[in-house]
Amino acid sequence: MKKFKRIYIEITNVCNASCRACPKTSREPEFMGRDLFEKIIDEVKGYSRHLYFHVMGEPLLHPDIDTFLDLCGERALEVNITTNGTLIKEAKDILLSKPAIRSINFSLNRFDEKTPIKDIDECLDEVFNFITELGPSSKMIVCFRLWNMEIDDTQNSNQRVQETGKNSYILGRLENFFKVSGGIKETLFIGNGFKLKDNVYVSQRSFFDWPDKDISDLGEEGFCLGLRQQIAILADGTVVPCCLDNEGTIDLGNINEASFKEIIEGKRARDLYKGFSERKVVEPLCRKCGYRERFDQ
Repeated sequence: MKKFKRIYIEITNVCNASCRACPKTSREPEFMGRDLFEKIIDEVKGYSRHLYFHVMGEPLLHPDIDTFLDLCGERALEVNITTNGTLIKEAKDILLSKPAIRSINFSLNRFDEKTPIKDIDECLDEVFNFITELGPSSKMIVCFRLWNMEIDDTQNSNQRVQETGKNSYILGRLENFFKVSGGIKETLFIGNGFKLKDNVYVSQRSFFDWPDKDISDLGEEGFCLGLRQQIAILADGTVVPCCLDNEGTIDLGNINEASFKEIIEGKRARDLYKGFSERKVVEPLCRKCGYRERFDQ
């Protein structure tokens, strides 16, 4: 049986925030129903233990998040959640009580130079309260994501980054709360993380071009980990090769109409996989994906 490091399940494509790093989606707003969710996790549980509630949307908006986490726990599936953090106060009791959760990523990309400091403080205070209530015995991994940086080409090959938005202020608050000696900013490079305490990290990455039919063609040669290490299932059941297909363009099949096994063994999936094995980009959308260029570095 083919194995994936991660399977993305988009339990909703609806979000309550607007971030420069996120391209949004033109698909109809949708919340995945319980029946579909249960069908999905029953079919994928042999392919990976790690589920990621993410593609588009804010997963904590889903009214059945409590039930979904319980269903995953019953099947020994580990859930990784990516959230903008706005709803952590309302969802805190649920999240603290669910052993199925392996990690929570707080995406702080929505804070730009126009964001009032009080808005940042309100969000971080609630996240800090959540981390405090986790307690020292918790195994849950927490990561603060600042994936909104600009590469400074004047620096060395480690790719130091230029400041964007309110990142300096955020890093300062992290330093104070976690009592970090020495500056975080001076040790962060694109792609590496900084350990704030056991199981708590901050990660910094640069902007990248999401695949988009309107951007320049990047050529027919290249490689990607889509269908190798990851695969994604959108809120309506459409299966796509990776978490960056925000419009469901590379439709491999719908889990309402075919089994997960049939979909990943279908011709379109096999052609895409074979193409990347030969460093050939067979899907038009993949030819316009800036992220895959990172695998050529």
